[in-house]
Amino acid sequence: MRLGIDLGGTKIEGVALSAANDVVARLRVPTPAGDYRATIAAIASLVNRLAAEAAASDALPVGVSMPGALSRRSGLVKNANSTCLNGRPFDRDLADALKRPVRVANDANCFALSEASDGAAAGHRVVFGVILGTGVGGGLVIDGKLLEGPNAIAGEWGHNPLPWPDAAEQDVRPCYCGRSGCIETWISGPAFAASYAADRGLRCTAAEIAAAAEAGEACAEAAIERLGQQIGKCLASVVNVIDPDIIVLGGGLSNIEALYALILPAISRHAFSDGVTTPVVRASHGDSSGVRGAAWLWDDR
Repeated sequence: MRLGIDLGGTKIEGVALSAANDVVARLRVPTPAGDYRATIAAIASLVNRLAAEAAASDALPVGVSMPGALSRRSGLVKNANSTCLNGRPFDRDLADALKRPVRVANDANCFALSEASDGAAAGHRVVFGVILGTGVGGGLVIDGKLLEGPNAIAGEWGHNPLPWPDAAEQDVRPCYCGRSGCIETWISGPAFAASYAADRGLRCTAAEIAAAAEAGEACAEAAIERLGQQIGKCLASVVNVIDPDIIVLGGGLSNIEALYALILPAISRHAFSDGVTTPVVRASHGDSSGVRGAAWLWDDR
């Protein structure tokens, strides 16, 4: 059995998986917004409840998916958009609270590991997993193993600049990371909604914009078209560097069906190749991929 926790900005989800990857128990609680100590306590309580429901051993380790990453230099959290985590010894504090072994990894890494292990990318050697949600992240799995890199930032394509900007993409958009013009400021859920609001004068969610496009609303159709082109050229820069066997999309924007017909042609137009055949697919496990991937952090086969 494996235990996994997914720490998100609004919820904390826990799952216990059997040896056959079946869900034995699943629980969710709200994330204490902006409160580090309360977050540690909430995770500890959730793990204890989950272990009791699954009849798991008190010594069973737990894997944790989290925003940001642990710095190789300091051992403290860096790059988390849940900023109360930054500068904290999250893994050590959590292990102390749980009294059991803990492994933590970036949420996009856990997503990629889940989909590579038994999801949409199972059977593929080089997998790039993409999160298109409140933020933009990525994870790279090779031969079933996460590649995190010596700086613990492998896959962080969302904080590269938008490639090949056209005339309408010249404005400088500030990013929470302290820089401007990051990919995340263009193709995240909030950025997509903000672009549509600027064009249409109407603030809507990504799902509402997609529904409007399906109903034939011209501005919404143009917004989806622009988003697909932007995602495609951003992914082309990834293909140029690592040329993965498959790209798996997750996060709220991955649910917009119309994007899938737009992304691969846009990759092909911008990649340094005479054509690109890399499959771009939706995640099999949806918003549960993060927590499943966290559980897989302790798969040592």
